[in-house]
Amino acid sequence: MRGLKDRVVVVTGAAGGIGRAICRRFIDEGVRVVALDVNADALKDFAAGLAASDHQLLCVTADITNYGEVKEAIERGVAKFSKLDILVNNAGWDVAAPFLQTEPDLWDKIIAINLKGPLNLHKAALPHLIAAGGGKVVNVASDAGRVGSSGESVYSACKGGLIAFSKTIARECARDNVCVNVVCPGPTDTALLRSFVGEGEYGQKIYEGLKRAIPLKRLGQPDDLPGLIAFLSSDDANFITGQVVSVSGGLTMNS
Repeated sequence: MRGLKDRVVVVTGAAGGIGRAICRRFIDEGVRVVALDVNADALKDFAAGLAASDHQLLCVTADITNYGEVKEAIERGVAKFSKLDILVNNAGWDVAAPFLQTEPDLWDKIIAINLKGPLNLHKAALPHLIAAGGGKVVNVASDAGRVGSSGESVYSACKGGLIAFSKTIARECARDNVCVNVVCPGPTDTALLRSFVGEGEYGQKIYEGLKRAIPLKRLGQPDDLPGLIAFLSSDDANFITGQVVSVSGGLTMNS
């Protein structure tokens, strides 16, 4: 991709399946990565498996629902690499259940991680992108935020909110040469999906049913996302902002 080498990116949820794939792609493109995750052990395992040099990777344990921790993490990244060019909000979390079987404490946690977390990252990171003369933001939402998803009511609301928020920030920051776009994964074979469908025969039936419903006849894989994210972060996407792209194998299609 044009213009990625030696840029600096912050990636949240870096130790998860999709996060690891994103970070690997950026490192392959010569990007310096600030990898954020709330799970210190998973982050350590991720860093060991990545085998990236110290001058290309900084791992920071941070809770994205805590603005103070987010701001400190961003400042550490800028202090190490002297700048920030790209923000990728990838972290997400959910528990599958019909809305009427959920309680406000669960809503609060889902909202804090999936909506407030990205807001915290934008608040802390955007001033650095603007100061650098521009940059890229890629927010990983979900097709659940575009079309809804049974059992994911509050999560869908958060991802829909993130889509609307992204379009607004794209408008507000266009004058500062900051491009903001959204990637919406469809059903993707991650730990989150496995927890959603459950284990055993019933879970396998749901899993197979999802595959049959997707025109490409397979679930998404973590490696299906980084190419688009890298493109939207590159100079090849300098005239693209405020857009929402689904990566769903054709399960959802825009007219």
